Amino acid sequence: MADPRPPNATLIQLVTRIADALERLAPPVAPPVALSAADAFVWHPLPPRLAPVPRVSRVAIELLKGVDRQKQILLDNTLRFASGLPANNAMLWGARGMGKSSLVKATHAEANRRAPGSLALIEIHREEIRTLPDLLDVLRGEARRCLILCDDLSFEREDSDYKALKSILEGGIEGRPDNVLFYATSNRRHLMPRDMIENERSTAINPSEATEEKVSLSDRFGLWIGFHNCDQPTFFAMIDGYAASMGLPIATDDLHAQAVEWSMTRGSRSGRVAWQFIQDLAGRLGTGML
Repeated sequence: MADPRPPNATLIQLVTRIADALERLAPPVAPPVALSAADAFVWHPLPPRLAPVPRVSRVAIELLKGVDRQKQILLDNTLRFASGLPANNAMLWGARGMGKSSLVKATHAEANRRAPGSLALIEIHREEIRTLPDLLDVLRGEARRCLILCDDLSFEREDSDYKALKSILEGGIEGRPDNVLFYATSNRRHLMPRDMIENERSTAINPSEATEEKVSLSDRFGLWIGFHNCDQPTFFAMIDGYAASMGLPIATDDLHAQAVEWSMTRGSRSGRVAWQFIQDLAGRLGTGML
């Protein structure tokens, strides 16, 4: 028996059923997060959203020892940006465990201490760096100033994500929004492994141009701030600062002796090693909370 409904009605019903099925398959749209909801967020690209961070894992800026010059440079730049003045994107590079990401988080906290609510910190994971343009679209036009942090940024062979970052830092048609600043930390000065740069030089028709393409990414950061391995007096200053802040009941000579033994078992001296030692010591003493 023929369908008594008009052909158009049958088609509309079919299209409606298909649309309903696709809507059920699609992930729910996340509600937008107001930048006033918190002082720090983590960027998640799928679906695009900013997840508030109620409590940032950080140490006070005065506890960061052995990086006084780096601290002042980054703090001055951050405070200028938070107050609405021009500022530079910054790359913090160098020795592991010397407080690069800790310094970024500490300067963010200090800026908000001096001008409450002036600056939002947004962390973007290295694996999501290709979605940085999407994040900028979310932030573009917002009144609040935003500091984007990518920790441990580097690129490997066959990794083309650096091109997206390069166009965002400078040169893109839209450019970086006035309310956004980008900070990155890396163990590599040029963000690329040496063999990757040398391979580009050896296989390119014009070797100098290929190398320039790789190295020019780090050139687009207005500030390069280097971090170097610390000597023993600096290591002791870190230990003393943490111990005093936590009120650890231990004599200085004993503290230093245990710190030396700890650093020898780790094979290095750094801010990270100092913090790990203090955490262990505080646990053994049954006291101390920063």
